[in-house]
This record gives sequence, structure tokens and C-alpha cells, in this order.
Amino acid sequence: MAITLTEAAAARVQKFLAGRGKGIGLRLGVKTSGCSGMAYALEFVDEASPEDLTFESHGVKVLIDPKSLAYLDGTELDYTKEGLNEGFKFNNPNVKDQCGCGESFTV
Repeated sequence: MAITLTEAAAARVQKFLAGRGKGIGLRLGVKTSGCSGMAYALEFVDEASPEDLTFESHGVKVLIDPKSLAYLDGTELDYTKEGLNEGFKFNNPNVKDQCGCGESFTV
């Protein structure tokens, strides 16, 4: 079981954390939302919760709750720039289908 970041994603997270001046890493999770049932949740973490599972990728700690890990196991988080658009992209091998806008998915 693992969650990984590409070098580009790790560099972007490190830049955000440095700009914030605090934080121990990035929390990934899922929430019920959207037309396909689930959406990704992403936030910076200042303090770990006791139930968090921690992975490290390219020097960045990635924290995830056990329930979300079932949906995100094997996911690679990337950071991409395409023209004027830029943002994090989830490469999740567990996704069976996703909505047309790409905001929600089903497993």
C-alpha cells in the first residue's frame, strides 16, 4: 500500500509549505460528492492525527486516513501545467469511472 508524489508535485507542495511558514505535509482523502459519488480532498497538515497513515515521497510527508486509503491505494499525485491551467492531478488506479468534468469518481 502506498501513495506517491511525482517530483513536480513534491516541489509544489514544498513551495506551498514554505510559503505558509508551517506544516508537516499534505493530507489526501476522499469525500462523498459530485455526480460520480466521490471527490478528492487535499489540504496542508500542521499536526498529524493518531489514526493517520504516513507515507513519504520525494521528501514530502503524505498523510491519509485509513478509510480513504481503500480508495486511494496506489495513487500517484502529479502537478501539471497545460497552457494557462495548472494544478494537482490524481493518477488513481482504482477509479472505475469518473464524471465528464473530472471532479468526481467511482471505485
